[in-house]
This record gives sequence, C-alpha cells and structure tokens, in this order.
Amino acid sequence: MGRRVVGPDGSIPAAAEDLRQIDAVCGSLIQHYESAGAHVIVLSEYGIREVSMPVHLNRVLREHGLLAVRDEMGREMLDPGASAAFAVADHQVAHVYVRDRRQVPEIKAMLERIPGIERVLDDDGKRELGLDHPRAGELVCISCADRWFTYYWWTDDRRAPDFARTVDIHKKPGYDPCELFLDPALPMPKLQIAGRLLRSKVLNLRTLMDVIPLDAALVKGSHGRPTDRLEDGPVLISSERCLVGDEPVAATEVRRLLLEHVFEDDRGGA
Repeated sequence: MGRRVVGPDGSIPAAAEDLRQIDAVCGSLIQHYESAGAHVIVLSEYGIREVSMPVHLNRVLREHGLLAVRDEMGREMLDPGASAAFAVADHQVAHVYVRDRRQVPEIKAMLERIPGIERVLDDDGKRELGLDHPRAGELVCISCADRWFTYYWWTDDRRAPDFARTVDIHKKPGYDPCELFLDPALPMPKLQIAGRLLRSKVLNLRTLMDVIPLDAALVKGSHGRPTDRLEDGPVLISSERCLVGDEPVAATEVRRLLLEHVFEDDRGGA
C-alpha cells in the first residue's frame, strides 16, 4: 500500500512527523555552524499553499480553438507555431503567448471568466507587478489561492505525449509537480522501475521511465502567486536580528541582506 498523499497542512500526522524530522536536522546544522562562528540564515525560496484542484489552461485555449496540436504516432504534441495562443505554466503563474496581439483583449476577457483564475495581466498589469519582461507572455495568469496551473493540452490520456509520464523538464512547456509522484495505478512500482533500469543499463535497450502519473489532483500544495496570508509566504530567519529587523522583507531585498551577512565583520551591526 502506498503512502497517503498529503499537502502542507501540518495538522496531518504524516506531515507533522516529516516536519519534526526536518526541524531536527536543521537544528543540528544551525548549532554546528553557529559554534564555528558563522552567520546563519534560514531562507526558503517560497511558501507552499494548500491547493484543491488544478486549472488546465492549455485545454481551455484548445477548447476555444486557439491552441493547435499535431499527431505524432498517435500522440498529441503541442504545436506552438500553429497556435494562436498557448500557455507555459509554472505552479500558480502562467505566461500566455498570443501570436496576434490584436487578439489579446479578447483572450484576456475569455480567461477572466475561467474558474480558478484570479487575475489576468495585460501590459499594464505586468508593468504594475514588475513582470513586463521582453520574454514574458502577452498575458500572465495568476491563479486563485487554492488552485494551480498544469501544462496539459490533451483531453485523452491515451493521446498524451510519451514524455508526459516521465521526468523530462526540457520537453514540457511548464513545471510538472506530478514528477514528484509515482503513478499510484502502477502495481509494484519499484519492481517496474527496476525492470526498466535492467532493460536500459544491462540489456542496452531503449526504454521510457514512464512511471509518472497524469492525475493532477494528486498535487496538494503549490506556490507562486502573491500570498494573501503572511504565514503562507517564504521565510527568512537570521542569527543577526539587527540585519533583518521584524518587518516582512521584500524578495528584491534578499540579495542585499545576504551580502550584508557575508561582509559584515562586526556582529553588532554595520
């Protein structure tokens, strides 16, 4: 029987026990480096928010006749060049690339009606949030707090590209958190992995490590959108309180704070 999939809710016994184990390891590391006179910083890249279900942006675009696919040996492959619009998803943020900018207002209005999307940024919105990069999508979608975006474009799992069930970040137009899981439908998954390794490494046969599920509902935690609850955000803890203070720190200030910790010799302050 596989382990129950849980989210970031620390009240769940399995998650709480994992947190205790990680806390013990981190505590030992912090004590070791503080005893050596080091400045210690604990910094998380992001905070994980519990989510309930995914939003399949590329499927939405396909349903509206905007996304094109091509058939390759019975598999559906995204065709970005032939698509009027397609999305590159990254957890709770997604860039939507629109071929004809005259369609941007129409596509923006359509996406704003999709459940699970909190905000769709056009040029003005991207500029407001500092996302107006030359390689950004013509539109940027931000999910609701309890949703996240997949990269999926197929509507029949039998037609999904072969890389969808593998760990292959360079072929997927977006991050795939399902790569963190083994497909619960696989009987004896460890034995199946061993068999694939045997064919590949020992028998020198080409094979796919196709053990990743396509069930996006397995994902229980995500991140990326501006948090509406401070406790869901990233964490910065320092042994030098005088360098960080008590107020929330902007992400753009982290680099400066790290440099101050590295080059500050007087632990009493600059």
